[in-house]
Amino acid sequence: MRDERRDTRNELNMFKIKKKIEKPKPPILYNVIEDYSEFDAPGNVTACAMTLPEDLAAHAKILAESYDVPLEQMTQLLAEGGVYVYPQVGGLLTRGLFACRIDATGATPKQTWVLDLMQFAEAEQWARSRAVPLVEAATEVFYRTLPEELKTKLAKKNLGLDYRTLDRAVAKGGDIKFIDFRKDWSPHFKRLCIMPDGRLVETGGLEEFAQLHQITVSQAKKLVEEGGTMDVAGGEVLACQIVNGQPAVARFSAKNYTKAKELAASKGLHILDALSEVAYNDSVMMRTLQRKDLGGRI
Repeated sequence: MRDERRDTRNELNMFKIKKKIEKPKPPILYNVIEDYSEFDAPGNVTACAMTLPEDLAAHAKILAESYDVPLEQMTQLLAEGGVYVYPQVGGLLTRGLFACRIDATGATPKQTWVLDLMQFAEAEQWARSRAVPLVEAATEVFYRTLPEELKTKLAKKNLGLDYRTLDRAVAKGGDIKFIDFRKDWSPHFKRLCIMPDGRLVETGGLEEFAQLHQITVSQAKKLVEEGGTMDVAGGEVLACQIVNGQPAVARFSAKNYTKAKELAASKGLHILDALSEVAYNDSVMMRTLQRKDLGGRI
């Protein structure tokens, strides 16, 4: 009898349903987004803010990966404020600086941004001529280039947001804890790609983008940094236009790609211009473009 019970238990164990092991979700870094990426450079930033308490370790890890700043130094910057000046490459400066500004009074949230080489040179000159810390000069130079609308919002508490109209999960966090002014494309900063069927598909880093379109990471990097077109599977094509330093990507069906090539040949157009014309004459893609302009991007 005991052996029978043991056999029955063994049979039941064989048919136990194994629980699916869920992969840990990446940390939610932002829950308020203000997109000014189509403004004139260098003020073409996206203000990415968070109302929930800052996870310093996760925040530092993500920004360190995104901006090629050593993790230890990024952690210190986010804790104390200051600047990280990118080292020279082959005796030449190729990048500017990363800045983190922390208001000791707590009146404004923590803010981070990057300055390009020209802005960095201006900030250095400003700091020397006025005998002020480089982070103060970097703040002056950075703020000067921002869109007036964003400057107005930054002057208000919590970007002037009406918390009564915010999503409950966002509002319950209270005041904005930090704002990252970003231009980069990382796994934690989603961008949208218009697909041939009208879908807006989010992609994060280059690996995710490359995987979606079945191309190599090096091909993806070249496309989003230089713009242009790239033939992909099924006779389709990826088109990327760089607007104020930001990649805007759409994938066209084989049918629309053929139309664009015929249009380019007959009118002497650049292939990107021909693809744009085809997109605006395609009702599905046009509806998607309108939806994207109305705030589809996060």
